[in-house]
Amino acid sequence: MKCPFCGSIEDKVIDSRMAKDGDVIRRRRQCLKCDQRFTSYERVDEPFPMVIKKDGSREFFDGYKILSGLKKACEKRPIPISSLEEIEKNIEQKLMGLGVKEIQSSWIGEEIMSALKDLDKVAYVRFASVYRQFRDINDLIKEVKNLFDDKGNKVSG
Repeated sequence: MKCPFCGSIEDKVIDSRMAKDGDVIRRRRQCLKCDQRFTSYERVDEPFPMVIKKDGSREFFDGYKILSGLKKACEKRPIPISSLEEIEKNIEQKLMGLGVKEIQSSWIGEEIMSALKDLDKVAYVRFASVYRQFRDINDLIKEVKNLFDDKGNKVSG
């Protein structure tokens, strides 16, 4: 493991613990060159399906992209990062449960939108405006009206 302080790859593991969910191991390490301590996390690299993008290209699934999109949509909103991480984890688990080798990016986008709709309406509209590529203000107004029409929900803000 490369030391984040000096770049050395020589270290020793001081402590190892299972994370709360049991799917990640947390290791405290100490660099043998500079004696600084740092933490690393290990998890099984599960074989996620390939994601088929809108243009037909394929790329490896990356949960960090989901989390990044969620963070952008929820920026300056009163939403704890743990909620966003839980959404990302739930999408990953659901995806693995499908047992497919390839998945359309639109499936992932719709899962994110569904989760945001339940979490925060403002974040939902932000994400939708990018994901659905609103052309003008009328597209935005139409989406917000749909939010109001869904079971009489009010936009949280």
